Amino acid sequence: MSTTSRITATAVVAAVGMSALAACGGPDGGADAKTVTLVSHDSFNVSKSVLSAFEKESGYKVRILKGGDAGKAVNQAILSKGNPQGDVFFGIDNTLLSRGLHEGLFSPYRAKGLADVPAGLQLDKGEHRVTPLDYGDICVNYDRGYFARHKTPPPKTFDDLLKPRYKGLLVTENSATSSPGLAFQLGTIAKYGPAGWQNYWKKLKANGVEVVDGWEQAYYERFTGSAAGKRKGDKPLVVSYASSPPAEVLGKKPAPKEAPTGIATGTCFRQIEFGGLLKGAENEKGGKALLDFLLTKKFQEDVPLQMFVNPAREDATVPQLFTKYGTKIDKPTTLPPGTITKNREQWIKQWSSLVLK
Repeated sequence: MSTTSRITATAVVAAVGMSALAACGGPDGGADAKTVTLVSHDSFNVSKSVLSAFEKESGYKVRILKGGDAGKAVNQAILSKGNPQGDVFFGIDNTLLSRGLHEGLFSPYRAKGLADVPAGLQLDKGEHRVTPLDYGDICVNYDRGYFARHKTPPPKTFDDLLKPRYKGLLVTENSATSSPGLAFQLGTIAKYGPAGWQNYWKKLKANGVEVVDGWEQAYYERFTGSAAGKRKGDKPLVVSYASSPPAEVLGKKPAPKEAPTGIATGTCFRQIEFGGLLKGAENEKGGKALLDFLLTKKFQEDVPLQMFVNPAREDATVPQLFTKYGTKIDKPTTLPPGTITKNREQWIKQWSSLVLK
């Protein structure tokens, strides 16, 4: 879900994570009672000052082990369950959650600060095997300049994308290889139901949707609104994140009145990221302290500009960049994690057969 952070930080990795792979090959990689290891996806990031403050206050040294995208990191955690690579896992989202719970990856722990997290984000509130830490929305982004030049209103909903005026304008990611692509597919399933989503995609295909392997290719190479891609693409509509507009504005001087990209608010699917204490963690006490830290206001308020997602805590202050240039999604589509887990592989196969052939 955190791919959006690559808009502004593709080549930037937190200093604490630079040596993580070398330092943390697993529980035998030199860990001790004063070391706690966080396992996550490649897009995890935290300000050095925020992490240093936790280390100073707690007495623990944090090691960060990054393992590719979220799906790959979860798969590795499953393969090493019972003998985990670290103590805490960060980054399993609601599209993969039931799989992780079914595999028994996590030990129950009710993190401090959970009372300040909305009930709607607490998908395992009965057992507290995982803790919600952030959320974001996968939506169709549009290039404001393109639609202004063509004097055409941008689309707002899934249905709008089927209209002739938007023929050939949308690029999305492959559901089988991309988290945003899968989330977009799940959004259409939530909208049209198990019996209607395939017909929707038949129409979308007929209306010229383009499919590429991943988010970076879609956003940087095909989307006309990407500054990082120097706007060389020819698709003014792209499946990305609701936080892409603030990311496009970050560091711009003078600050523009509005972001160059907008959000089709009726096309959004809510992703929630969780953290959990890995079952069999070598440093369980340190892992619990680290989970508590991930839910502190200090870390939560660091999340938006480090990973371009929203903090889980309701009382966390969101930076002005988000409030001014971002779009609040009041009614995103969602699906129960159990429903996703039960049907995900079949849905992906059906989508691939329908769209890629």
